[in-house]
Amino acid sequence: MADEELVKKMLRAVLQSTKSGLSLSRLQAEYKELTGEAIPHKQLGHATLDALLHSMPSVVRLDRGRSGEVMCYATGVNEIAHITKLMARQHTAKKTGRPQVVNCQMRVKPSVPLVLNGKPDKILYNCFISVCNGCKWEERTPTSLNENAPPPKPRTPHPSPYSPKLVQSRLREVLSKHSNGFWVSKLPQLYRELYKQDLPSEALKDLEQWTHICTVSSAVELLLYPAKDISQTTTPPRPGVPSTADGQSPSLQKSPSQTQKAPRTPPTSTSSPPASPTAVSADVKQKLGELLLKYSSGLWAHALPKLYQDTYKTKLPDYVLDNLPLLSDICTIDYPMPDNPKRAILYVKAAEDENCNREDLADMKAREEAGRRLSSQAVPPLLIPREEYPSVLVVEANSTNSVVLRYIGEGYSKAQEKLEDDMKDYYAQDNTKKPLVSPSSGQLTAVHAEEEEEILRAQVCEVMSDKVKVYYVDHGFSEIIIKSKLLELHEKFFRLPFQATKCKLAGLEPFSQEPAVLKKFDSMASGKILLAEILERDDIPLMVLYDTSQDDDVNINAACLKALQDKSLESPLQVNSAYMNVNVTSVCSDGTFCCQLPSRGLSKLNEILEKTETYFHSQVTSESLVSRPFCGKSCLARYKGKWSRVEITNLHGTRVLDILFVDLGVQASVEVIELREIPPPFLRDLISIPPQAVKCCLADLSVSVGSWTPDAVQWLRDTALHCNDCSLKIAKVEESKRLAHVYLFTSKNFHDPSRSLNRQLADSDLWKHQKDVFLTSTGTSSPSSNGGGKAPQITPPGSLALPPVLELPPVGQNMDIYVSVACHPGHFVLQPWQDMYKLVVLMGEMILYYNKTEEKPLKVEKNQVYAAKVENNWHRVLVKGVLTNGLVSVYELDYGKHELVSCTLLRPLIQEFCQLPFQGITAQLAGVKPRQWSEEASIVFRNHVEKKPLVAQLDSVQEAAHPWDRKVTVFLVDTSQEDRDIWVHDIMAEFADELTKAA
Repeated sequence: MADEELVKKMLRAVLQSTKSGLSLSRLQAEYKELTGEAIPHKQLGHATLDALLHSMPSVVRLDRGRSGEVMCYATGVNEIAHITKLMARQHTAKKTGRPQVVNCQMRVKPSVPLVLNGKPDKILYNCFISVCNGCKWEERTPTSLNENAPPPKPRTPHPSPYSPKLVQSRLREVLSKHSNGFWVSKLPQLYRELYKQDLPSEALKDLEQWTHICTVSSAVELLLYPAKDISQTTTPPRPGVPSTADGQSPSLQKSPSQTQKAPRTPPTSTSSPPASPTAVSADVKQKLGELLLKYSSGLWAHALPKLYQDTYKTKLPDYVLDNLPLLSDICTIDYPMPDNPKRAILYVKAAEDENCNREDLADMKAREEAGRRLSSQAVPPLLIPREEYPSVLVVEANSTNSVVLRYIGEGYSKAQEKLEDDMKDYYAQDNTKKPLVSPSSGQLTAVHAEEEEEILRAQVCEVMSDKVKVYYVDHGFSEIIIKSKLLELHEKFFRLPFQATKCKLAGLEPFSQEPAVLKKFDSMASGKILLAEILERDDIPLMVLYDTSQDDDVNINAACLKALQDKSLESPLQVNSAYMNVNVTSVCSDGTFCCQLPSRGLSKLNEILEKTETYFHSQVTSESLVSRPFCGKSCLARYKGKWSRVEITNLHGTRVLDILFVDLGVQASVEVIELREIPPPFLRDLISIPPQAVKCCLADLSVSVGSWTPDAVQWLRDTALHCNDCSLKIAKVEESKRLAHVYLFTSKNFHDPSRSLNRQLADSDLWKHQKDVFLTSTGTSSPSSNGGGKAPQITPPGSLALPPVLELPPVGQNMDIYVSVACHPGHFVLQPWQDMYKLVVLMGEMILYYNKTEEKPLKVEKNQVYAAKVENNWHRVLVKGVLTNGLVSVYELDYGKHELVSCTLLRPLIQEFCQLPFQGITAQLAGVKPRQWSEEASIVFRNHVEKKPLVAQLDSVQEAAHPWDRKVTVFLVDTSQEDRDIWVHDIMAEFADELTKAA
């Protein structure tokens, strides 16, 4: 059967994308485009799609349009009316104006590309229990695959005496050596190495309950952390694994065509180069420790020399990189590329600090005491949602360091709504309406709002003669009411945590009370439901807020920071004005370009950046390193040897990110170690200067997609980027896009249009695409076919040696895998789980390399291996076909997906990226008869295996000349259930029998 909740989420995602509704046919088409499959109404027990939709009034509303066609509209969740009413009360108490509530169903924030998505709460047991159980199977195989006989079931080992206290004490010791956390799957190995015993399997099941010792992250990287605070049961932040409000991974709402990325393994010491007897001085170790503390998610070893030199103005001893094990007492060393030891990743080992532990304990006691002062009855603390991207309702902000909000979702706003319904029922009886006779400051009470017949929890703030000021602890605002509205709060209404809480907005800390910032925040966020990215899970968590109700997501934090810009320092854009000494800084593939115009703002910017250069040369400290990057953050990076302002635009895991040089219009991908914080003495001035990159296009030349050839773009780059004496004249300005249409000159002759680059390009044959231009493949008369002859021999371009073939376990043995693509039981693609982090490392390296490489003409040939850019990431691909429209059909060799990309997005694959075997393995399901699988059966199979970690037992291997043609036959087992294993072939055989009987 199909997953009804998943279908609902998919439908919501499609319907929320348009406010004007969708026809039934269009809904079906967009659902299939999003998920890769039709809406499974039959599997959900409905004869027609119309009947299914009628059964989901909380998701979709059906109406008939003027033409008689049935239209589908998104239905708001039940809590929206409740929230709107409460927000209206708040606004009435504070100020006039109607509340604005948007995003009642949040669009899922795109995940960070280099992180695996899955069901966070399940993965702990999915493939890791099988590892700690040793994957012990009965030695018996089915006599025939066609008999549908089940393969051997996992054998449950005889339970050994299990002492939770002993395991807990040992776990504390393990965590003390890995204070930054480690992957759960490594726990059995670490336990065995330290104590010469196997970790009891029951302990893995109990981990999530031992919140006084450790925290099991809900992020799919599955790290285990030491518990900071015995009262803390929330998970620590892990970058880039967004989840939906109900705790499900957003991968459930992503299109199957979107590439899923693999997780990095945790820091583990593997085989390392022989250590030199030379010792590392205590001073060097201390400085390296400071650097590693800034990058708790790991630091590339090859980056150490430059980072050390920039930070401490002294050279790192040469022998350190050649003898990394000398640093083993301050860091853990991981070698994701065994053939290249210098490409190691170093992870800090934070020493235990008893003083810090005492401070944490003191803070905890202080919080508990503060909670007790509220009332004689204890109210449990509000826990931060486990997911990294919850929906929140913003109430108000008198400071961006103290934004009042509420979490939206099943355990929060819906639980609050239920509590208030229970309170309303309880106080509806006369004998329960006990007035609060002598209210005192700090006391909890129930407030009877007669005009709305609501009963709300509140805390008394101030007692007056006949009135009191109360703070609504679940809604985050205050109100002055008459004393007669106060009722005694029954103890059973103390069980739910107070729902109003606070957060800090990242990047706005120095300007937390600036009127311009608060005014902007109030207009953009107050009274709205937004998406919150949780960066740091403190008592007051650090967040980035997003409004995803529009076509483009709006970063609220970044928008508020821009409110501090001085408009008088913007570059002037006056029509018919001419400018000399223009500096063209970048040229895009569509012919648009960015330039800097002489202005007061540019002069001030250059002056401050020069002072910043001097400041960095004089400082010997690691304080300026960026330790917590996030989208929208403003900082500094080097461009052509000088520090320039940048904004972070995208994160690829924790070490690689995309940036925009805001004053140059140049995009780049860099490692986080290349960024610097803006020095505090210059922060306000640099933030006040608007971006100095002016976006332009050549007047009288089209900028439509596809109108510019690569040759034309390259000509403009060669001509304008290397000119030191450009001038331009503005013909018109599109204010909505802030795009200037200009005549560009490489001299000061702006009065002569015939000498403009516009005229030169228009008169050339470089600009417009000629008809019937297409790329051809070697040895074929047509790029779209192979002529039906003998298959061409595969040879890598040039001297490229293809990666070694991926090693598989012997037939009959087991392996932990992740299913990246599932079409049907006869065809799916799996990846070995153990080394998936190496693929993450590889892709990060490819992003850094290829995003710095200029586009060059490339002869694309069929059946050759290349690097291709797909959705902001670079993949190793096999070209399957070259089309006449400039598109290329490629097969992702590590993920098993087929994609269409522009030929301009292909690059030669270099030898450095051919060390890791291709990770995608084509497979078919064992234990079922080969057949033509129906669409219904394919959907069932996909729902059970796709984008999930499973255990695979290898049944047979069909070798081939090339690794992408090799195919395996495997049994798939879902071990996520605590009490039983789910054999996928049993499900498919049973489903096939049902279809046969129904027919």
